[in-house]
Amino acid sequence: MTAQIIDGKQVAAEMRAELKEKVAKLKTQNIVPGLAVVLVGEDPASQSYVTAKEKACEEIGIYSNDNRLPAETSEEDLLALVDKLNKDPKIHGILVQLPLPKHINEDKVLLAIDPAKDVDGFHPANVGKMVVGQDAFLPCTPHGIIQLLIRSKVKLEGAEVVIVGRSNIVGKPIANMLIQKAPTGNATVTVCHTRTKNMAEHVKRADIIIAAAGRPNTITADMVKDGAVVIDVGVNRVEDATKKRGYRLVGDVDFEAVKEKASLITPVPGGVGPMTITMLLYNTVRSAEKTLNS
Repeated sequence: MTAQIIDGKQVAAEMRAELKEKVAKLKTQNIVPGLAVVLVGEDPASQSYVTAKEKACEEIGIYSNDNRLPAETSEEDLLALVDKLNKDPKIHGILVQLPLPKHINEDKVLLAIDPAKDVDGFHPANVGKMVVGQDAFLPCTPHGIIQLLIRSKVKLEGAEVVIVGRSNIVGKPIANMLIQKAPTGNATVTVCHTRTKNMAEHVKRADIIIAAAGRPNTITADMVKDGAVVIDVGVNRVEDATKKRGYRLVGDVDFEAVKEKASLITPVPGGVGPMTITMLLYNTVRSAEKTLNS
């Protein structure tokens, strides 16, 4: 058996087409969804990511408010900008790109964002609502994984899911989403991490494996049962002299070996990655739609 590839680029393109229609409908009601992005400093990875977000906004018709600040920006000035964006009716979503310079308290800045505009889904108010199953903005990467599974017609109800990784960005939120009593949940979830004993035994039971450990080859073929669905969240650089840039990107899964046992698998790159920005757009459009009912 060779696994069917879950094409994140294709699913993201389908969702963006759907969002473009929603944005066009909102514009007929004089609402233009607005996303404010704040970047402090000149981290190359963050700059590249922010540029991709701005391009995605333009693609579907969202107003993009770009705020690029020097690395020496004070915490006070950054908090003042966040407060200004909170009060701006043209802005429906605020994203402060992490990491921030060391002299700025990230938790303090994230707390300052209005939960109603927290389209990253990281504010404790939204995290708390997610945990108890209330309506909330869901973190983008985990929500993107849910969309990949649903749109690939993977049955979640009653499924045995093993998540490898317990980060606040992926592991913990995806676990919470999948155990909810909802069509997007009802799974039985095990979370493995660096202190888990006999990890392979847990992973072998899984109908769905979500690898988010941040280490290449964490999931090998001998750990995967035949027909399992494998979602690889990892993005790791490994040296490769055959590549012009001297490295290649790989996930947390031994892709070539595991794809011969899995039924469905995401590649790296081109799997989970394209969904993250798409879900950010999704949350921004949802936030704009909520203003119709306020």
